[in-house]
Amino acid sequence: MKQLLKKSILIFLGLVLIGNITCCKVAAEDKEGFLEVSGSCDLIFPIDHGPHPGYRTEWWYYTGNLVAASKERYGFQLTFFRSQISPPGARKKWPQPTSAWRTQQVYIAHSAISYITAKQYLHAERVSRGALNMAGANQAKDATTIFLNNWSAHIEPDRHQLIVHSDRFSYELDLIPEKPAVMHGIDGYSRKGSNVDNASCYYSFTRLSTKGKLFVDDKAIAVEGSAWMDHEYGTDILGPGMKGWDWFSLQLSDHTEVMVLVLRTDKGGIGPASSATVVDKQGQSQHISKNELELTVLDTWKSPHTKAIYPARWRLQIHPNLVDITIKTNLADQEMLTSSTTGEIYWEGSVSLEGTKANQKIVGLGYVELTGYARSFEAPM
Repeated sequence: MKQLLKKSILIFLGLVLIGNITCCKVAAEDKEGFLEVSGSCDLIFPIDHGPHPGYRTEWWYYTGNLVAASKERYGFQLTFFRSQISPPGARKKWPQPTSAWRTQQVYIAHSAISYITAKQYLHAERVSRGALNMAGANQAKDATTIFLNNWSAHIEPDRHQLIVHSDRFSYELDLIPEKPAVMHGIDGYSRKGSNVDNASCYYSFTRLSTKGKLFVDDKAIAVEGSAWMDHEYGTDILGPGMKGWDWFSLQLSDHTEVMVLVLRTDKGGIGPASSATVVDKQGQSQHISKNELELTVLDTWKSPHTKAIYPARWRLQIHPNLVDITIKTNLADQEMLTSSTTGEIYWEGSVSLEGTKANQKIVGLGYVELTGYARSFEAPM
């Protein structure tokens, strides 16, 4: 689930750097005129792999753990954000003829490589308006392509392709779904707060067999491993009084998966909409409520960049499934600094796990996203 956009004014200022834009600021509390998620999402594929204009915020998110023939270990993360900066009806007020530069859609992308063996973390970011073929989300027949300049995610029914090129790293990866898309919450309706519209439509591909090449400092490295994909959209997603969240995507050695979303309040508590999803070997999902899980922080790490203190080791218990595991970071410093795009600071990184499930030993790999530790998360969700 995963990281979103800072206050719209920061997006506005960022876009000034790439050209003039005629639009008003959308305040976090101003949702009038946008579509809202308040019930069943009725997702239909492949159409719902594509964009959902009219909702204020949307993201496509990939993470994975990879290994080279040399046994060197890597993690990767790629997220495309779509932010609609004015309600759908605002288009009617645009002067005619409309400039080709004018758009309601802003696209932002974040990517990172965690070079675990060498203890290196490399990250990059991009921003562009969704106009003049600079960024967007296109659909043709059964395929969806989300792109921002030379970064892209191409989704077909039986494979996903990721391409990223930056100064320090690049990658080209092919991902094959091993299970069908999984709906989170109730049929994809994922609550994030006390109001019915504090929610998103949310689904995942929880296990994608992955092969391809990484390019780190001009060195080509053949890699393979496993990845996870999230797609979410909504308008007033995060409920009031929330400081941030801890999100986990975990792939267990018995070929099951777990997603955990713990919402943290500004008073230090856990939001009632916190939940988890357990996916069995056949791809069937089970919704887990807040009262059925426990997440305990066992250790922390202090960032040398921001002085933020993040959890670094956890005990996760999911009582209905007899899950009791310890999760630890594979690299301490996986802090994402996004001063050129959203201005947000969050930790996004590779983790490993071990413990028991139904009294049997279990191990695994995954990814964790931590927001609201450097400061309260202020995104217009």
